[in-house]
Amino acid sequence: MKQNNMLAMILAGGRGSRLHDLTKKVAKPAVSYGGKYRIIDFPLSNCANSGIDVVGVLTQYESILLNSYVAAGRRWGLDAKDSGVYVLPPREKSDANLDVYRGTADAISQNIDFIDTYSPEYLLILSGDHIYKMNYAKMLAYHKECKADATIAVIEVPMKEASRFGIMNTNETGRSVEFEEKPEHPKSNLASMGIYIFNWKQLRKMLLADMKDPDSNHDFGKDIIPAMLNSGGNLFAYKFKGYWKDVGTIDSLWEANMDLLDKNNELDLNDSTWKIYTEDVTALPQYIGADAVIDRAFITQGCVIDGEVHNSVLFTGAKVAAGAKVINSVLMPGAEVAEGAVVTRALVADGIKIGKNAVVGSADSKNIELVAKRVKGDE
Repeated sequence: MKQNNMLAMILAGGRGSRLHDLTKKVAKPAVSYGGKYRIIDFPLSNCANSGIDVVGVLTQYESILLNSYVAAGRRWGLDAKDSGVYVLPPREKSDANLDVYRGTADAISQNIDFIDTYSPEYLLILSGDHIYKMNYAKMLAYHKECKADATIAVIEVPMKEASRFGIMNTNETGRSVEFEEKPEHPKSNLASMGIYIFNWKQLRKMLLADMKDPDSNHDFGKDIIPAMLNSGGNLFAYKFKGYWKDVGTIDSLWEANMDLLDKNNELDLNDSTWKIYTEDVTALPQYIGADAVIDRAFITQGCVIDGEVHNSVLFTGAKVAAGAKVINSVLMPGAEVAEGAVVTRALVADGIKIGKNAVVGSADSKNIELVAKRVKGDE
């Protein structure tokens, strides 16, 4: 392996059940975001921009779309000689009788042969369902500087939300002294981002032992990291500063899209120094009708707007007919709002049609309404 001798493995097998109908037929990392992207574009682009040449993507649940999408490694410039994106679904092994990934650590354990093919010095493990931009080469430099056995990326979260995350407790040097999975009474606000760098030879030994442990959950947060700490391992927390969003719920996915309406948003998808690469969809330029009213909107190619759009994000090919209103909402690719319909505080799924004069969502609703089935209107 060239570059920094680090191979990346992206855990992209999650069901994403809290996204309800959005993930009924599509794995969570393949869900659309930000007008023209998919969530998986972010970790893959980060790898390409960080000089990582070989990336394994571990898929499992409803993975057909995700597998075909990821297999086109050229999108991220990972199709050159000695580089590539490899789709790694669970596969039955004659001696193990396993055909699913039993946990995050097990997903890596089942692919030890793949990793050994490249014999990397370091292994980077990523979640495939977070939206952020990060230079993993800087994290690796920190890992080397600390002479760490493992380095875990963390982000400061509000103390009142800390019990939702795996929390790293560190000493004054940044060394981890304790890891608590979703503690009831957190001692710190350093939340694990699900981004780890390990020394491969050491991790390999631990994974082989973990596979044989009948009491293990085969999980990094519950088993591998606590075991490393208990054995006196040198674990360090790498503090990340910047935009990071776990889009595990409809409300958080809506929020992450709405963040793009702020011209000074931290994610900055227009940053030419750290591009996020995605599928190049052939579409006409957006069309804004003569009588259309637009107030603070993020509008992607292929959109046709003849009605009103206020404080909303419209993905590729979304349509808003004359007399229709879209307010504080997200229209995913190909969503259509017919004449006179009103959509408020809603997330309308891919290809869904809102009928004539139909009313969806409300301004004072506590939660965002997911519209994943056609809404009939006046015929």
